[in-house]
Amino acid sequence: MSVRVPVYDTGMLIALAARKAKAVQIHRGLVRAPHRPVVPGPVLAQVWRPDPATVHAVSAVLKECTVPQARSSSSALRPTSAGQAECIACATAPDITDWRRVGTVLGVADLPAKKCPDAVDALVAWVAVKHRSAVVFTSDPADITAYVEAIGADDVHVVAV
Repeated sequence: MSVRVPVYDTGMLIALAARKAKAVQIHRGLVRAPHRPVVPGPVLAQVWRPDPATVHAVSAVLKECTVPQARSSSSALRPTSAGQAECIACATAPDITDWRRVGTVLGVADLPAKKCPDAVDALVAWVAVKHRSAVVFTSDPADITAYVEAIGADDVHVVAV
């Protein structure tokens, strides 16, 4: 049985910055998980604001997360007694085909009524699918589920925060 890779969307980071109980409890429960929670760069960009409260709260959360492809980010996999392994999904940048797939998903996802396609949410779904057996923590479970289904994955779980 594999361990599910946690992936945070914008709503999860906002909930953590606001110290919402459910989000904080989930995040604390992942402190010892082999794979740090994944925060795609665009998710961080959507949440980051230059006010001190947001900077402090989000910076504290990011210490226990990984932002794939970011040089100053923590390693995706925590060190073990056997050494430091690397997550290939986090270490590998998307290629043109991947970006085209994300764009295609934006056009075909069966989103809830009154919802517009969101490239960051589609990217979160793609990151989760790329990791296989991932779990996405989100405030918009219907949106993420629509993107995951449009990709055709059946091994990604979505948890509302």
